[in-house]
Amino acid sequence: MKKFIMYICAWSLLVTSGAGLNSCDNFEEINTSPDLTTKVTSGMLATKLILSVTRETVGVDGLNFMFDNMLSKEIFYNESSSLTESFTYNRLSRVNFKERELAVATLNNIEGMIEFAPNSEAVKNAYVALGHFVRAFKFFEFTMRVGDIPYSEAINGNSDIYYPKFDTQKEVFLGILDELDKADQLFAAATNFDGDIVYGGQCAQWRKAANVLQLKILINLFRKGDDADLKVKQRFQTIVGSRPVFASNADNFQVVYSDKTGQRYPFYKDGNQGANGWTFSSSIVIDMLKLFEDRRLFYYARPTPASINASLSHTDPDAYRGVNPADVRTTVTEAIVNNEVSLLNERYIEQPAGEPSFLLSYAEMNFILAEAVVRGLLAGDAKVYYEAGVRAAMNFTADHTPDDSRFHHDMKITDDYIATYLAGSHVAFATAPAEQIRQIIQQKYLANFLQEPYHSYFEYRRTGHPALPINPATNQNNPSDRMPMRWLYPQVEYDYNGDNVKAAVDRQYGGTDDTNGIMWILKD
Repeated sequence: MKKFIMYICAWSLLVTSGAGLNSCDNFEEINTSPDLTTKVTSGMLATKLILSVTRETVGVDGLNFMFDNMLSKEIFYNESSSLTESFTYNRLSRVNFKERELAVATLNNIEGMIEFAPNSEAVKNAYVALGHFVRAFKFFEFTMRVGDIPYSEAINGNSDIYYPKFDTQKEVFLGILDELDKADQLFAAATNFDGDIVYGGQCAQWRKAANVLQLKILINLFRKGDDADLKVKQRFQTIVGSRPVFASNADNFQVVYSDKTGQRYPFYKDGNQGANGWTFSSSIVIDMLKLFEDRRLFYYARPTPASINASLSHTDPDAYRGVNPADVRTTVTEAIVNNEVSLLNERYIEQPAGEPSFLLSYAEMNFILAEAVVRGLLAGDAKVYYEAGVRAAMNFTADHTPDDSRFHHDMKITDDYIATYLAGSHVAFATAPAEQIRQIIQQKYLANFLQEPYHSYFEYRRTGHPALPINPATNQNNPSDRMPMRWLYPQVEYDYNGDNVKAAVDRQYGGTDDTNGIMWILKD
């Protein structure tokens, strides 16, 4: 019975009234500890919700922080375990909607946050807007994993819906786009609020983030550009033409770290087993950086020990070599033993404040807009957006790297270098649309190195870029000659909401809950 109550609590808030105090994420300890406040505030609940889409999404320790980077082939982690093998070699299993980065039950706190807001319409508007933003962010992540999900009947306070239906993926996207429109409107009519660990309660900044999140969702809907309900083109044009969006890296929606307990960069060496010489750069990243003559090579990786022993300079691109992430582990181990592959740059391990972990960035926004122009979803100059994205990405890396030879290997990124880079033969914006799309997604991939969990995989899944190696000898997807396209639905759905999940599987995937199923958003 306890398991059943926990499940219902996650989706429909059955076990609580609207107050939020006795929801799955309750505050019993706060209410009973003599050392803590006895009053729950909107600010406290806002902090919890913002943490659920920032720190909990990013991950707070080394391995949790890196699993998605194994799936998107940015790194190779050389300690074998069931989890590292799964992400390294493409075995996607059943998603769990209670996992840290999904944490559906956290949404229960939205109702309480709004209810406890001060008696001011402008302040309440801010908390209602934040609730819409958090819901849109979470449900976007859910649907991108599996397809159809409970949405309209999920997380309904004071509801007698025990078994929420699965909305179609189109219905989910219509819903979250509408929520982000409401967030924009409400933040515009709101005053600054308490509990914000990202923007310090500045509604103007949150309004920008809500609009950029909508742009990110819209580019995933590029195949649906002519859908009369979704209005993808109209939404792009409205946001870019009349709403505030990011204007620089200072607007990024990100986690900023510091040298304090519980606030350090997730891959910092203290307590991080992955820092012990086991995390290597992939050949996908290294080879692309070398081909482009991209100085981020010297910020992302270290020279191989063999190259140093051979007296190659740390400024020489040939001193860097990545691991083929599709190779069998024995082949990789042999290269490691021979000191022939590059570890991650020391800046990820030696700096407790690290670099911020962004979930929405100015660079990404510009790449989205460049792609939208190329695909005919937006008027404008795709080259201008593309180059702005590259500059922002380069500056982000440079600005968050201390001036230490270990961290940039004396190959600093400067404005003059960026100008030269943009004119390079492999980087200068192409004329053919297909090549332009490839360039945009490749640059987004490089910009998102160790950033935005799972979205480099989502980008590969929807565009095919960059090309990721598939080795039938190591690929744990079935069949072994293709990458998986989705996770499976949670077992708890089959246990306690079986009719609804089976209807969703029948509707989308011909009755088979399979990792190779093509969800609606990926179909032309």
